[in-house]
Amino acid sequence: MTPGPDRQPLDRAFFDRPVLEVAPDLLGRVLVRRTPDGPIELRLTEVEAYAGPADPGSHAYRGRTERNAVMFGPPGHAYVYFTYGMWHCLNLVCGPEGHASGVLLRAGEVLHGHERAHERRPKARNDHELAKGPARLATALGVDRRLNGIDACAGADAPLGILTGHPARPDQVLSGPRTGVGGEGATHPWRFWIDGDPSVSPYRAHTPRRRNATRRQVGT
Repeated sequence: MTPGPDRQPLDRAFFDRPVLEVAPDLLGRVLVRRTPDGPIELRLTEVEAYAGPADPGSHAYRGRTERNAVMFGPPGHAYVYFTYGMWHCLNLVCGPEGHASGVLLRAGEVLHGHERAHERRPKARNDHELAKGPARLATALGVDRRLNGIDACAGADAPLGILTGHPARPDQVLSGPRTGVGGEGATHPWRFWIDGDPSVSPYRAHTPRRRNATRRQVGT
């Protein structure tokens, strides 16, 4: 049986475009996480674009490192990083190889595999909170550094894949500053989300760390 048009996998050409084209076009697409316990499917509702060397907010702004090397690789691969010593975040590499741009998957609506997502996110009060934020999304899907570099265009046996889904209409898509980004990249309106969707995470501006104040309080 041939899958319907909404079940077709997105190919590498989809991701081999400028990041500001790919990011809003991912809204409404379906992310598939295949695990030994069974699959989880999630409709993407919120993303952020990061433009590599041209973007002060990007991990690749200052060039290639061991941590961000996947961002410089072929489009369509997963870039997974660990942050705050607690959480993983999932990105999809896009643009031409060597350019180092990517899209952070910030939030989504779980469509299938709710029980598996709830096992990983037992504190979620309802289904809308399962993947409401990038760390929650990665946790609900069981994403960690072992998936860093995985090819999301490799086919039905790959741990990750992206299906066509039902792309959000242009009039449904809003944009604004990225969450928690400071410095020169703070005002870039490169966060995209589906208007009114309950799974979209709340916006939070960047809060500088008060290192000097902390030192004064402890007398150093």
